[in-house]
Amino acid sequence: MSDESLLLDDQLCFAIYAASRAVTATYRPLLEELGLTYPQYLVMLLLWDRGRCSVKEVGAALELDYGTVTPLLKRLAALGLVERHRRTDDERGVDVVLTAEGEALRSRAAAVPTQMGTAFGLSAAEREDLRKRLRTLTRSVHAFTAERVSPATG
Repeated sequence: MSDESLLLDDQLCFAIYAASRAVTATYRPLLEELGLTYPQYLVMLLLWDRGRCSVKEVGAALELDYGTVTPLLKRLAALGLVERHRRTDDERGVDVVLTAEGEALRSRAAAVPTQMGTAFGLSAAEREDLRKRLRTLTRSVHAFTAERVSPATG
């Protein structure tokens, strides 16, 4: 493939986009059984792992802006899965914690990763390698973007 190719099938970005859509579509029925959307599931995964998180930490971990995170957390709170609490040390900050119902949902969600692992059709080692490569890709793209936004002076 030439670096200058404009063929759709030669575009890494399209392969990533198509894979992302396919993966998200495969998650949809599994998560509907839990009453969650895919972004809500990601928040729940984060909270099941970390317990309490600030809204800022949720946004950073999921690479979402405040304007996206806030309504997402409000919907999870309306479902009774999380609670939002103003921080006592800084009233501008809001922490998010699981409710008992949110914690209980964890056991119902436990089968999702296994089902998705089967859907991927990859061995555990292949999934881990792909995960590492995608993380490297993400870091590289972020670094490239940051350099373009604020190039080093010299």
